[in-house]
Amino acid sequence: MTKVTIYKNVKNECVGFKALGHAGYAEEGEDIVCAAISILTINTMNAIETFTDADVSLETDEEIGFIEYRIDKPTKETSLLLDTMVLGLQTMVDDENYAEYIDLLFEEV
Repeated sequence: MTKVTIYKNVKNECVGFKALGHAGYAEEGEDIVCAAISILTINTMNAIETFTDADVSLETDEEIGFIEYRIDKPTKETSLLLDTMVLGLQTMVDDENYAEYIDLLFEEV
């Protein structure tokens, strides 16, 4: 199971996320759940880098399936991009075919 924790500040703004673990839906290289989570998270990071001036921090470990991404000062643009990622992840959680392979949590930081 992949556990994704969305970081929110006291203003309820998304300020980052952590993803940990491999989904385990299928064999490595054929796991569509893991691929979907990767696409959503990596595309969000790429979009923030491309379309905003946000200062971010990133820590990864491919072997254990770990990404931690934080935004120093959220903006309207970074919040929209992160909220879009959360929408995609929540859609997966709500789908009975994939729900047991992804856990979505929210944490105030």
